[in-house]
Amino acid sequence: MADGRVERNTKQKELIHEALKASNEFVSAQNLHRRLEDEGVKVGLATVYRQLNALADAGEADTVRMSGQQLFRLCGDDGHHHHLVCTGCGKTVEIESPSESWLRGISQKYGFTIERHTLEVFGMCSECQKKSALK
Repeated sequence: MADGRVERNTKQKELIHEALKASNEFVSAQNLHRRLEDEGVKVGLATVYRQLNALADAGEADTVRMSGQQLFRLCGDDGHHHHLVCTGCGKTVEIESPSESWLRGISQKYGFTIERHTLEVFGMCSECQKKSALK
């Protein structure tokens, strides 16, 4: 017989994964937790944080920091990538990685070796720019 705790954790993990999959944009653990509760899912906020961080550690979810919050998004199947992130609405666009020669050049210029890298570019999408111009 399976341990009820393990079975519950697996079910919660699946529900958290599905909720993250349903979101096309980066989302905070708090907002994902609220969404799950609104759907009637009983899961603790600490469990949501744990599962999201486990997904990020496993490379299955992207994570960025924006406005003092850690945000998460399920990774696509297209390998290593980076993002443009709208600071107004959270819209996210995957972008190509910088060239290897640029990375080597910049690291050599400052005397660094590269172990890993992430690149998130923050700004305003065209929709938010239009809204901002109307104010």
